[in-house]
Amino acid sequence: MQHQNWKCPKCSNQQFETDQLAGTGGVFSKFFNIQNRKYTTLTCTKCKYTEMYKTESSTLGNILDFFGN
Repeated sequence: MQHQNWKCPKCSNQQFETDQLAGTGGVFSKFFNIQNRKYTTLTCTKCKYTEMYKTESSTLGNILDFFGN
Protein backbone atom coordinates (compact mmCIF):
# COMPACT_ATOMS: atom_id res chain seq x y z
CA MET A 1 0.00 0.00 0.00
CA GLN A 2 1.55 3.28 -1.11
CA HIS A 3 0.80 6.53 0.73
CA GLN A 4 3.72 8.76 -0.19
CA ASN A 5 1.41 11.57 -1.37
CA TRP A 6 -1.04 11.30 1.53
CA LYS A 7 -2.22 14.61 2.97
CA CYS A 8 -4.57 14.96 5.94
CA PRO A 9 -7.96 16.21 4.71
CA LYS A 10 -8.49 18.17 7.96
CA CYS A 11 -5.19 19.99 8.55
CA SER A 12 -3.13 19.30 5.36
CA ASN A 13 -0.29 17.73 7.35
CA GLN A 14 1.71 15.16 5.38
CA GLN A 15 3.18 13.26 8.34
CA PHE A 16 1.35 10.12 9.45
CA GLU A 17 1.67 6.87 11.39
CA THR A 18 0.43 3.48 10.20
CA ASP A 19 -1.01 0.65 12.26
CA GLN A 20 -3.10 -2.52 11.93
CA LEU A 21 -6.65 -3.12 13.15
CA ALA A 22 -8.52 -6.42 13.21
CA GLY A 23 -12.18 -7.14 13.88
CA THR A 24 -14.89 -9.74 13.53
CA GLY A 25 -17.72 -9.79 11.04
CA GLY A 26 -20.74 -12.06 11.24
CA VAL A 27 -22.22 -14.30 13.91
CA PHE A 28 -19.89 -17.29 13.43
CA SER A 29 -16.69 -15.24 13.61
CA LYS A 30 -17.97 -13.28 16.63
CA PHE A 31 -18.91 -16.49 18.45
CA PHE A 32 -15.47 -18.05 17.91
CA ASN A 33 -13.62 -14.69 18.17
CA ILE A 34 -12.08 -15.00 14.70
CA GLN A 35 -10.57 -11.72 13.51
CA ASN A 36 -11.47 -12.06 9.83
CA ARG A 37 -11.57 -8.35 8.99
CA LYS A 38 -8.17 -6.66 8.66
CA TYR A 39 -7.52 -2.94 8.18
CA THR A 40 -4.51 -0.66 7.86
CA THR A 41 -4.90 2.73 9.51
CA LEU A 42 -3.22 6.02 8.68
CA THR A 43 -3.23 8.57 11.51
CA CYS A 44 -2.20 12.20 11.10
CA THR A 45 0.59 13.04 13.57
CA LYS A 46 -0.74 16.58 14.06
CA CYS A 47 -4.54 16.36 14.52
CA LYS A 48 -4.92 12.55 14.94
CA TYR A 49 -7.43 12.23 12.07
CA THR A 50 -7.48 8.52 11.09
CA GLU A 51 -8.39 6.77 7.85
CA MET A 52 -8.93 3.01 7.56
CA TYR A 53 -8.14 0.89 4.51
CA LYS A 54 -9.37 -2.68 4.20
CA THR A 55 -6.61 -5.23 3.63
CA GLU A 56 -6.71 -8.91 2.75
CA SER A 57 -6.88 -11.43 5.58
CA SER A 58 -5.14 -14.74 5.02
CA THR A 59 -6.71 -18.15 5.58
CA LEU A 60 -3.71 -19.19 7.67
CA GLY A 61 -4.13 -16.11 9.85
CA ASN A 62 -7.81 -16.94 10.37
CA ILE A 63 -6.92 -20.52 11.36
CA LEU A 64 -4.30 -19.29 13.84
CA ASP A 65 -6.84 -16.83 15.30
CA PHE A 66 -9.29 -19.71 15.75
CA PHE A 67 -6.85 -21.98 17.62
CA GLY A 68 -4.97 -19.19 19.40
CA ASN A 69 -8.17 -17.52 20.60
